[in-house]
Amino acid sequence: MPAMETMDQNKPDHLKTEGLLRKHTVRGTAYHEVGKGEPLVLIHGVGMRLEAWTPQIEAFSGSHRVIAVDMPGHGESVALPAGSPLQAFVAWFGGFLDEMELGKVNVAGHSMGALVAGGAAATFGERIERIAYLNGVYRRDPEAKAAVLARAASIPLAGVDKEGPLLRWFGDDAQSAVARELTRNWLSLVDPQGYATAYAAFAGGDETYADRWPGIGAPALFLTGSDDPNSTPLMAEQMASAAPRGWVRIVEGHRHMVNLTAPDIVNELLAEWLSCGEDAR
Repeated sequence: MPAMETMDQNKPDHLKTEGLLRKHTVRGTAYHEVGKGEPLVLIHGVGMRLEAWTPQIEAFSGSHRVIAVDMPGHGESVALPAGSPLQAFVAWFGGFLDEMELGKVNVAGHSMGALVAGGAAATFGERIERIAYLNGVYRRDPEAKAAVLARAASIPLAGVDKEGPLLRWFGDDAQSAVARELTRNWLSLVDPQGYATAYAAFAGGDETYADRWPGIGAPALFLTGSDDPNSTPLMAEQMASAAPRGWVRIVEGHRHMVNLTAPDIVNELLAEWLSCGEDAR
């Protein structure tokens, strides 16, 4: 994508996204793989693509086998059928692990990717070594639930909203400016049908696996930004309290795309998570 490469020339190194080579599984899932060692699988959120993990790919590829995956209907991955619920995305992820012949993995998910990661831990937890739940939702209150369902219902008619998410996900600070423009670009590239299917699953999925955290034994990091209006610190605290080996980390002054706007802090917290052994913090 030459236009994207031109944009990248003036970006900080951790936000340069050109040249992320993709491979494809037989079933049509696209992924980028780099490094050796213990597997670390990264799942992005709705409307994004695997490049959204660029700072983490660079940080951990020297110590881990990092596998960033395009969610169905995003990037270069084949979409799931329209109307697929969150459980179908979790089943897709299990199938991806099978195709990659992966046993136990560390999995970090952001937003919708966090819901998929949580569903994986609930459904086939024996394959999840550790789980990091970045900017994930949990039991939205009635007002937030109504708002997200309304947004999901509007997509088939209005298409992909590129400005609303930016207002919710970023502040007006200069630090967020480059990440905001990258995110706008990714939203402009997403397949509308794939986006609509994933967003509907995201909107209806905040309670799908909510009761399962007490039975998830993997070390579980719940991380969000202090100013994230939708994936709130309270949600992270509630999940961490429910998970036997859960703990919460809040990145002050940041919102939803915290792995892009505060990559050094997030990478330090993920390194802490990846180093934890038998005793969660």
